[in-house]
Amino acid sequence: MHRIPLFSLISKYDTAIWVRVVGTILTSLAGFMMRPYLVYYLYDKLDGSIFLSMLIIGLQPLCGIFVNLYAGSLSDRYGRKPMMLAALIIQAFAIGGYMFASHVWEFAVISIINGIGHAMFGPAANAQIADVVPQEKRAEVFALLHTALNMGSAFGPLIGLLLFTWNPTIIFLTCAVALFAYAGLVVLKVPETMPVKSAAELELSKTKPKIRWRDHKPLLWITLLAMPVSLLYAQVESTFPLHLQQHFENYKTVFATIITFNGCVVIALQIWIAKRTEHVSAYLVVAASYLLFAIVSVGYGFVPIFAILLFVELLFTIGEMLNGPHIQKVISVIAPEEHRGWYFSVFGMNWQLSRAIGPILGGLLFSHFGGKMMFAVLAAIILLAGIAQSRYIRSLNHKKEEPIIEAALQT
Repeated sequence: MHRIPLFSLISKYDTAIWVRVVGTILTSLAGFMMRPYLVYYLYDKLDGSIFLSMLIIGLQPLCGIFVNLYAGSLSDRYGRKPMMLAALIIQAFAIGGYMFASHVWEFAVISIINGIGHAMFGPAANAQIADVVPQEKRAEVFALLHTALNMGSAFGPLIGLLLFTWNPTIIFLTCAVALFAYAGLVVLKVPETMPVKSAAELELSKTKPKIRWRDHKPLLWITLLAMPVSLLYAQVESTFPLHLQQHFENYKTVFATIITFNGCVVIALQIWIAKRTEHVSAYLVVAASYLLFAIVSVGYGFVPIFAILLFVELLFTIGEMLNGPHIQKVISVIAPEEHRGWYFSVFGMNWQLSRAIGPILGGLLFSHFGGKMMFAVLAAIILLAGIAQSRYIRSLNHKKEEPIIEAALQT
């Protein structure tokens, strides 16, 4: 079997991309040590209140929504590197604050600050990829970063399970240190990648009118229709652990095993799947992913057997490996060069909004009707959104091809 030399693999991508990969591994490892158990930690600290626990979890992305409106534009104006650095430092201090919190208002303030930092990072970092990676390679790079993210999910939950039973505050300390380390890599190794503007472009940017939302309908529709998928993720991080608690005696181990299994499969298959689907129409890949997510939502709600639940998680993993890189590639393609940061910022709002309202709405449905009904309703919404999303992306492809066909006919 032909092996690619290590040097060739490293030189294939820009230094900024490899810093993102290494930093993502660091922060995701620490984050997945914390994330699966934050629900249980808050649940115990807040005297078993499901609503307060979900409210605290929802505060982080809720504040991120408002920051997201400006974060992308700021990265387009001041650069990618300053925004990424500020975001990492803010998150590090916020997560470190969990070690000292004991009251509801303290958890709320920490979640708000963490939400601000998290929302600042994504648009600048994704715009950086669009700056340095050719269009035809972007799905592959997004897949590489998704693989790096899942390095953390493969090993973090099991390490976190051990630390959680020993001393939960160690998890928060580890996460804060990892974020500071990532910030150090950004300072030392990441150059500014924002396209250099000419004097005329700089002068025009000072006088050009504000962005009008109605001029960017494709972005808004794709973002809106992506929300049901991110709502599913929001439930996995909030109500799903409590749903498992009602059906499995060793629920913490079950949850940690599921997340670890997900991460291992992504590490093994993400790059391969990205390469195999690189030239497949985005609307077909997106349609397949939404169908898988709908099946998974039903499985999460109704499967009582651990072995079958692992198969459901395999379907979830395949769905996210198909969806994430391709939907981000669609955004990078439709985004004008001068608004790349803003486009990723707006698209990122689907995650922020879903993770803000998802735990609260899911918590209410879960409290009144149970997990089965909650996941069944979500499955129906995902299925309908998938049909609409794939049809809309297909229509965008046709509109993009029409001028090319007309030019060919004229010649």
